[in-house]
Amino acid sequence: MTAGINNALANHPGFNRVFGKGRLTMGFILPVEGYPNAATPTLADHLAMTRLAEELGFAALWARDVPLLDPHFGDAGQMLDPYVYLGYLAGQTQKIALGTASTVLTLRHPIHTAKEAASVDFLSNGRVVLGVASGDRPVEYPAFGLEHEFESRGERFREAFSTIRAVTEGSFPEHISNRFGRMSGHVDMLPKPVHGRLPMLVTGRSRQELSWIAENADGWLFYNVRLEHLGDLLKEWNGAVQQAAGPDAFKPYAQGFFFDLAANPNEPLMSMGPMLRGGRNSYIAFLRHAQALGVNHVAMNLKASRRPAREVLYELAEHVLPLFPSLSI
Repeated sequence: MTAGINNALANHPGFNRVFGKGRLTMGFILPVEGYPNAATPTLADHLAMTRLAEELGFAALWARDVPLLDPHFGDAGQMLDPYVYLGYLAGQTQKIALGTASTVLTLRHPIHTAKEAASVDFLSNGRVVLGVASGDRPVEYPAFGLEHEFESRGERFREAFSTIRAVTEGSFPEHISNRFGRMSGHVDMLPKPVHGRLPMLVTGRSRQELSWIAENADGWLFYNVRLEHLGDLLKEWNGAVQQAAGPDAFKPYAQGFFFDLAANPNEPLMSMGPMLRGGRNSYIAFLRHAQALGVNHVAMNLKASRRPAREVLYELAEHVLPLFPSLSI
């Protein structure tokens, strides 16, 4: 057990494979594939690559929730439904954590989301970690008949979040009453999470106060924060966690970004908008600095990679992973 972790997650294999106080782990945003000039991946060899990521010792695989392709946004994620895909991968892997980064709670009914996530958790023997978000693409809301709810998505997010907690962590919940429906103790949602809880990380601000995130979430997931801003952001986060849960509390911080590993190991690391590009030596320096600041996990999206993903995985596994040892779970 890692000191300061919520007792409900002390024995959770997915959460503890990814997160531990003072350590940094690495994972991939699905698919593990480079497709820099296209909106959609090929998904060629996707299963072999996910198995390779597990074999080499990476901590997690993260599926994005992109229900519709917005050509102006230009990225369809892994294209497959996240829970169908993670359910498939649950039966094809043994140890690697399976996460969402992130489920758009505001576009889904929370009971369906809870059932899907708990089902994957059951199939994977407790390896699911949920990143959840309020959604940032206004064009999606009319397609779901929610065009008048975009501005109120923060409240909608909180209600969905609390409903998922209630139906996964208790039996026959009695006090649910919100825009999504009512439950008064007469019905229950099955299955329950294998280890009693679905770890939930809020993505970005999700239209919430940081104090609410620190009190209610099991961690914080952010995208594309530049290194020069990380220190201040993590001070703010750790202060909010201590205020919410006590001076010894630990709630992790994870960061996702597009990543292009250069063939030249000494190429300087460049931050270009949402992407990091550079050689492994400069990337190692970045990770060491990030770990010192308090980053607990990095989720790399290889969409922008100009090299074959297999080469990137082997190079990271040989030269980078050993410098950031993690628990063997």
